[in-house]
Amino acid sequence: MEPTVSTTGGCLCGAVRYEIAGPLRAVVYCHCEQCRKTSGHFVAATACKPDDLEIKGDTGLRWYRSSPAAQRGFCSSCGSSLFWRPEHGEYVAIMAGAIDAPTGLASREHIHTASASDYYSLTDGLPQFPEEHAGLWEAGGT
Repeated sequence: MEPTVSTTGGCLCGAVRYEIAGPLRAVVYCHCEQCRKTSGHFVAATACKPDDLEIKGDTGLRWYRSSPAAQRGFCSSCGSSLFWRPEHGEYVAIMAGAIDAPTGLASREHIHTASASDYYSLTDGLPQFPEEHAGLWEAGGT
């Protein structure tokens, strides 16, 4: 995890606001079908420990069980994709684009590249993995 003092973010309309008082993992790009469908492209997500995330405004926050293993948090007013919360509860993924700038984050890698769509190429030089891999949500980069 990369150190951070305090980070804020929220949805497009402001109905959901949050604060993160702890370190954030470097950004991982996920190309799985679910992430592509919920974001309209691929997802860029960081992550934090659940206890480090405090929801400050949640009038629009809704959770959708996208699989037996996880839920996705979004704003029911504006549709912003905000969170991905696995059932094991070890971390909460946060959509990097919903974090207030400057974020201080760096990109780390691409996952589920075997599911990437055919209309774009991955040419940024970051490591690419066809699926998830061991250590994905651990601190640091690759």
